[in-house]
Amino acid sequence: FYSSSPHKLVNRNLTNSVPLRNLSIIANSKNFEPIKPKCSQLLKPRNSVDVFITKAVAADAEDHDIEITDGYFLNVIFNILNKKVYNYFPYPYFVSVVHLLVGVTYCLISWTVGLPKRAPINKELLALLTPVAFCHALGHVMSNVSFATVAVSFTHTIKALEPFFSASASQFVLGHQIPVSLWLSLAPVVIGVSMASLTELSFNWTGFISAMISNIAFTYRSIYSKKAMTGMDSTNVYAYISIIALLFCLPPAIFIEGPQLLQYGFRDAIAKVGLYKFLSDLFWIGMFYHLYNQIATNTLERVAPLTHAVGNVLKRVFVIGFSIVVFGNKISTQTGIGTAIAIAGVAIYSLIKARMEEQKRKAAALAHAQ
Repeated sequence: FYSSSPHKLVNRNLTNSVPLRNLSIIANSKNFEPIKPKCSQLLKPRNSVDVFITKAVAADAEDHDIEITDGYFLNVIFNILNKKVYNYFPYPYFVSVVHLLVGVTYCLISWTVGLPKRAPINKELLALLTPVAFCHALGHVMSNVSFATVAVSFTHTIKALEPFFSASASQFVLGHQIPVSLWLSLAPVVIGVSMASLTELSFNWTGFISAMISNIAFTYRSIYSKKAMTGMDSTNVYAYISIIALLFCLPPAIFIEGPQLLQYGFRDAIAKVGLYKFLSDLFWIGMFYHLYNQIATNTLERVAPLTHAVGNVLKRVFVIGFSIVVFGNKISTQTGIGTAIAIAGVAIYSLIKARMEEQKRKAAALAHAQ
């Protein structure tokens, strides 16, 4: 998951892998196919985070610069391929299960061959990770419900409100005092999202409400993750969270969409694109989803707060921009302006918060040195 991961990361060296700099494959959406790595690439040791389609150089204690831009492309491709699947297979609960199932299978195979070695888990740790996994599952499912019903760009515009929910939870749930400057920086986010929502051509209440629920779920995921700090390495932590989240996602998928899938859902999808493409698309959206989140889990806490903040904003800009280009979504002038205002607000909020966190870290380090 994207931030506030419930673990202490083990210091590792990140390596350069296959970059995704050529996005010409995305330009023609009809022929879009994900880049498929060889099996040997998928089973490289996870301890070194040598996963394909990423290029991240870890910062040292002196806050050296970090390059994580290739990770944006991985997330962009996941969002585009995910939406393309919904165009002929509109079953977000089942697709959410596929995302997690592919990732869990990947983790189990990796554990079987010892890459990495499975860390043991006890009842106490399971109790700590379960609330995190539940919020992760709820946020993931609701995001997919939104993706399936409205434009990708609109869902990400609504999800730009996540800092507002995080700040509210920090002040009113955790009792942390949020500076006035941070609250003021959130004003353009709320205004921008409101402007975009009022004139969004793909707007419907299901997509809007599910995206808002996703924001709330991910906010509480961050809260619970702070209580679930553990010395287990991040790869194992995310594997356990994926397994638990999968168990939460299975019941709604079976009861809500199961009868439709058995009656005509699978049949219609196969009739439209063929069995091979249908299965291939499901596999690759699951693989891209897992790898993106695993990379994020392993790397985000290695970066300086400022880099982390800028990276999250740029990621959302990339996804919104490329989704509009690929799918040719028509947006009104007001929607475009509202989206830009919201993203700018998120950027301002993130930069202010990152600088505050950096000042706290330096003050703590200075106090410790004295």
